[in-house]
Amino acid sequence: MSINQIQDEIIEEFSCFDDWMDRYTLLIDLGNGLDPFPESEKNDKNLIDGCQSKVWFTAELDKTNPEKPVVIYHGDSDAILVKGIVALLIRVLSGHTPKEIVDADLYFIDKINLREHLSPTRSNGLAAMLKQMRLFALAYQTTLE
Repeated sequence: MSINQIQDEIIEEFSCFDDWMDRYTLLIDLGNGLDPFPESEKNDKNLIDGCQSKVWFTAELDKTNPEKPVVIYHGDSDAILVKGIVALLIRVLSGHTPKEIVDADLYFIDKINLREHLSPTRSNGLAAMLKQMRLFALAYQTTLE
């Protein structure tokens, strides 16, 4: 499934709820579904600067298919709502090539009105998470060229 197809799927899921309390519940549920993040990875090296809460991200290049190496992200947060945002970002970007990630237009964030329902500091954190995920992808992209 392409990044845009996944984004469209998320937009569809969020459109089922008019009330933002229900959308927050969906975000929390998504966060609870994240794979466990190893305590050993919750360190300063993996901490995202610019987030109000603690957010950790790691990335690895999966070369199982040498024709199409993909980036696999892992993440976590100490805040339940932010953990849901982490889960959304991982769902959209993980499993795609570095180039697909770097070139992606992440329109789902505005389409589900996520940014406008976050505090300014959480919105800055969202931008910091996206920046770090793209930096990981860019780094892997340069190793593949």
